[in-house]
Amino acid sequence: MVWVLSTKEFDTWEKLLAREYQNQIAQLIKQLKQTWNVGKPLGYPFFREKKFGKYRAYFLVYEEIDAILLVTISDKKAQQETINTIKRDLGLYKDIIKKKLSAL
Repeated sequence: MVWVLSTKEFDTWEKLLAREYQNQIAQLIKQLKQTWNVGKPLGYPFFREKKFGKYRAYFLVYEEIDAILLVTISDKKAQQETINTIKRDLGLYKDIIKKKLSAL
């Protein structure tokens, strides 16, 4: 079973989006539970983004532990800054996913 988990930042963003985008995120989560190969790789095969409307959802794929971490959402303006921040904090996100999985 593939676990699709999210950060607090992702959850906060999602709640602020219009219902249309929330539905697209729900569809993304369904896709991710079925296949890892969703979205566009961003420098690493495990770091991906999925575009929906004017927004992008960023997530990390941890195949070795059957888990995906939905990290955040941004608009086009903040895209590069968001990508750079996630790349800088990859170790932090690995710790977050391990903690979340151990709590299940």
